[in-house]
Amino acid sequence: MLSVLIVNWNTRDHLLRCLESLRKYPPPGDWEAVVVDNASTDGSAEAVERDHPWARLIRSGGNLGYAAGNNLAIREAKGDLLLTLNPDTEMLEGTLTKAVEIMEARPDVGVLAGRLLNPDGTTQPSVRGFPTPGTILAEILGLGRAFPASRSMGAYRRAFFDYDREGEAEQPMGTFLLFRKSALDAVGLLDEGFPIFFNEVDLLYRLRRSGWMILYSPDVRLIHYGGASTKQVRKKMIWESHRSLIRYLRKWFGQWWRWPLLVPLFGLIWLGALVRARGWDAGFRRT
Repeated sequence: MLSVLIVNWNTRDHLLRCLESLRKYPPPGDWEAVVVDNASTDGSAEAVERDHPWARLIRSGGNLGYAAGNNLAIREAKGDLLLTLNPDTEMLEGTLTKAVEIMEARPDVGVLAGRLLNPDGTTQPSVRGFPTPGTILAEILGLGRAFPASRSMGAYRRAFFDYDREGEAEQPMGTFLLFRKSALDAVGLLDEGFPIFFNEVDLLYRLRRSGWMILYSPDVRLIHYGGASTKQVRKKMIWESHRSLIRYLRKWFGQWWRWPLLVPLFGLIWLGALVRARGWDAGFRRT
């Protein structure tokens, strides 16, 4: 059984479109949709009750964040396959059928990611490498942009990833991640110390360390509009994303002998947050 899990905060129109696409292109066999609404003020919960009563709605009672909201949905889910899905997405014909077929045929796959499409049908870059002090430093110094094809200097941004070929991926975006429940039972749920960002990165890293395959398939296709919730509070999310990156690096690379590198690196990360929050990088982003 497949459980589709959606955490929503003030993205009513996207959420309704997403649910309508699920109803139009359902997966094979038994399935359910679980919507956790994080105290939206735009009428999201009421709209789901009115327009999609077949979906199971959970009112969280507050803005729990993405990690805690998904953990709540996972604990309530009945399926042995669990799809964490952003509300700003639309299924296409065959999306879920193909995804379920792959998971049933590949018991070694702990999580499956698909090809994210812009509304015009072009492919979105959606796979990165796991963050390390070295790869993040290369990004800060601009080496990833200067040498995008380099397997070392471009290891984080991963511009060389082939989106037309099925294969292993390190860190697909959390927009569409189809987990095997037995894999989550083995490594645990999302770390709620990462409320919005890097929670799925941390979970994927734990899965990889435990021997589960992270698979990307170009044949699992869906439309992704992008950032519908976080755009509403952009500056706050900039600071939160950088804080979460530092927490991730401390969690996995915080051994004492690395601190001579980590201390100046964290300073650069906070400086980058300040630059982005103040909009001082606007000219750079346009080039």
